[in-house]
Amino acid sequence: MAVNLENMETKIFKALAHPIRLKIIKKLSDKKLCVCELNKDVEFSQSNLSQHLKILKDAGILNAQKNGLWMHYSIKNIEILDVIEIIEKMVVKNIKEINEKLGDD
Repeated sequence: MAVNLENMETKIFKALAHPIRLKIIKKLSDKKLCVCELNKDVEFSQSNLSQHLKILKDAGILNAQKNGLWMHYSIKNIEILDVIEIIEKMVVKNIKEINEKLGDD
């Protein structure tokens, strides 16, 4: 079965389209963390967190490595941080434009 570029791109964008998953990626931006450490930071049940981690891993955004009793996660392709940064810049620009329009009324 051939891999479809558009399907893979869609899977990545769907994985990014949740605030919890964005928070997870940002927490992993500079270091590898185990589920227990991520769980402290995101304050969700471990099963909920595990579901989000699976989506990110299946989309090819995260690596998972078992170390002792815990799974450790890291960013698979660091370029994803550039994508998020570009999106954040677009959002900030859009917010400024909206605020300027609201101020003109």
